[in-house]
Amino acid sequence: MPHIIFTTNVPVPDDKALVLQLGQESATILGKPIQAFMIQYKYDPNMAFAGSFDPAWMLQIPTSRSTDKAGVGTPSSTLGGTTGPRAEGGGTLAFRDLKKQNA
Repeated sequence: MPHIIFTTNVPVPDDKALVLQLGQESATILGKPIQAFMIQYKYDPNMAFAGSFDPAWMLQIPTSRSTDKAGVGTPSSTLGGTTGPRAEGGGTLAFRDLKKQNA
């Protein structure tokens, strides 16, 4: 079951609508039914990115399976970045080696 966690220091006007839209987009991108997803939105006014409290976001996609069909570790991924002027070229993608993480 994919678990999508969107965290930002920017409040959104309708968090339930955002969660539903994120779920639909995730299902389309990953080619799975929406019923297979757990979606979370977290507002964190204390979130800082690159030493700044400018508007920022982080998208985490941890997986509930530790290996894929070939027996290779399935990575969790985290995307993050800022909105506005810093968004140009800003953003990170990190993959965690679950075998090392669970060792």
